[in-house]
Amino acid sequence: MSSLRPGSVCDTTPLQRFESQSSSGEEPSSPTAASIIAAAAAAAAASSATPTSTSNPHNLNNNNNVKLDLQLPTFVGSSGPGLGSGLVTGPGSIVPGKRPLRGPKKILGRILLDLCMLSCVGLPMLGFSLWGEPFKRGFFCNDTSLKHPYKHSTIRSWMLYLMCGALPVVLIILVEFFRGQDKRLHGTYKSQKTRTGSGYHLCHLELPYWLLECYRKIGIFIFGLGVEQLTANIAKYAIGRLRPHFFTLCQPVLWDGSNCSHPMNAGRYIEEFTCGAADMNAKRIKDMSLSFPSGHASFAFYAMLYTAIYLQRRMHWPRLRMVQHFVQFLLLTFAWYTALTRISDYKHHCSDVLAGAGIGITYAIIVTSTMW
Repeated sequence: MSSLRPGSVCDTTPLQRFESQSSSGEEPSSPTAASIIAAAAAAAAASSATPTSTSNPHNLNNNNNVKLDLQLPTFVGSSGPGLGSGLVTGPGSIVPGKRPLRGPKKILGRILLDLCMLSCVGLPMLGFSLWGEPFKRGFFCNDTSLKHPYKHSTIRSWMLYLMCGALPVVLIILVEFFRGQDKRLHGTYKSQKTRTGSGYHLCHLELPYWLLECYRKIGIFIFGLGVEQLTANIAKYAIGRLRPHFFTLCQPVLWDGSNCSHPMNAGRYIEEFTCGAADMNAKRIKDMSLSFPSGHASFAFYAMLYTAIYLQRRMHWPRLRMVQHFVQFLLLTFAWYTALTRISDYKHHCSDVLAGAGIGITYAIIVTSTMW
């Protein structure tokens, strides 16, 4: 009976070829199920064919201990047993535990996409402002709801933009910044919300997660504001309701040269007229027909209600609970006061303010419904 050299059978098996390639530095091919089965069968055959010699018991022991050492490839960005994971902290570097970072191209692409969405809302609003003409609605000369005096707005436009535009943005930035510094909030939410890094890097520095949250919350706020204002403008130009100070500001002159002081025009519905006031211009004439709904009321209620809901869902500090509620009260009070001044300043009718407030409240609830 001829003796077999140890390993003479296994040298030609797929497993031995795979291990010899790994030891020699060559690129081993990925092991398949067929190659693993063939390697195991060859190892069993080799152990059964080896003589059980008592003179050298070490040979038997060495042949029976077949080592299956399969080095599976590492996949970047995955996790689990045998599957590596990595985080790119800089160009070309990988650290186990997190996903690869997204660079300036990803940041620019996301910003451009968001700007395209905003332009879908902003461009129609710009078109209404530059070239839009409201529906030309007539009037009755004895309509007392159009004979109120002209007054300047109590809440000027710059005040509205400051309180309903800049203030919410500042509050969002402050809350998100302090949330990012508060370690007590870490681990109380889902994993994607407890990271300190945003997954985006700029100039080899990873942007903080709180900055990404600021971008998200402010972006949603601005988009909802644009949609709300576009909805109000569509109604303004489609209805063309006259403002309460129409007679005072316009002093209408009828097509036959008469005016509303003539008795024959008392019960007539007038559609053909021109404004006889000396200081009238195209912008004022256009603005007189944009009473319904109230843009100030919709703007104020949307911005203030959005900010109040945001504080309720993101400001999680028990010691500041009363401060939070007080700020919410001030915000909603400003929206309420703005709506009331539009009536007392004779800029809108009561139904105009109610419709505007309803539009603002509706959109604020919609855009914050998925906020966490």
